[in-house]
Amino acid sequence: MSELRQNPATKEWVIIATERAKRPEDFPKTPSPPSAELPKFCPFCPGNEDSTPPEVLSYRKEGTEPNKSGWWIRVIRNRFAALTPDGSLERKELGFFRSMDGVGHHEVVIEMPEHHKSITTAERKQVEEIILAYRERYLALVEDPRVQLVIIFKNHGKAAGSSLEHPHSQIVATPIVPGRIRERIEAAIRHYDDHGACVYCEIMKEEKNEGKRIVLENDDFFVFEPFAPRSPFETWVLPKRHSSTFGQITIDEAKNLAAILQTTLKKVHSGLGNPDYNFVIHTAPKRDVNEEYYHWHIQIILRLSIPAGFEMGSGIYINVIPPEECARFLREID
Repeated sequence: MSELRQNPATKEWVIIATERAKRPEDFPKTPSPPSAELPKFCPFCPGNEDSTPPEVLSYRKEGTEPNKSGWWIRVIRNRFAALTPDGSLERKELGFFRSMDGVGHHEVVIEMPEHHKSITTAERKQVEEIILAYRERYLALVEDPRVQLVIIFKNHGKAAGSSLEHPHSQIVATPIVPGRIRERIEAAIRHYDDHGACVYCEIMKEEKNEGKRIVLENDDFFVFEPFAPRSPFETWVLPKRHSSTFGQITIDEAKNLAAILQTTLKKVHSGLGNPDYNFVIHTAPKRDVNEEYYHWHIQIILRLSIPAGFEMGSGIYINVIPPEECARFLREID
């Protein structure tokens, strides 16, 4: 019989459709091999720096010049930015409607020089540097008084929205707090008001007690399949130390995050055939820094299913694999 489950952090409901159930083993196990050929032109490859906007941050070999080869991580403004630093925060009343200038920041983190590598195949040190670049840009962007929220995310593969194969992720800093983020914060506040505790800390404690949905953990981070996932193999990475914002991560924690994130994505890559995926770092808006009720975390969504009319119409997602099965499958992958 199918089961309705509620996510205690967001209050969203999902359907675990056991009568339609698939097993994790039903998905391909052999990773799709990457193309061996380089594209005719890639703006993110070394040597093509003059085809991108100027870098705002780079980690590079000593003695090499900005916007030239010699980097191992490079952060640039997005050429097709959703938001730009220019403009006004003034809200314009257009009769019944309201608008404002698209003020903010939209950056691309070019994660490595090699076109065909990825987080799963890179050296651990490289992944650590990616996380440290996220941290450095986060801390720089929140210094802009107009910025209210910084979202760091990665789209891997066409089904996840990536238009370029070269490994990269993105950072968007907005002057508003979107409704969906407000709903997450408000749900966390209500739980804190009712129970005097962070809902994410309580979720982590309960998952440890049950043990059925744990994937792995290290000294600083805990990885599990949530009780009410919206899609197969939805995975959360939570810091064990309570912290509302990603910007408070220490350098040592960043290295441990790199280790556990890479291991998790390797399991996904090996067990499910290099699926397309998104991950996003959920972090508190700037005004909620240091609050006890929110807990930053990473959500990984694999693009193994397509939301249809029922999901779009109701907001209730149908998931055909129980998270307990997904956790068991990932745990068993070396």
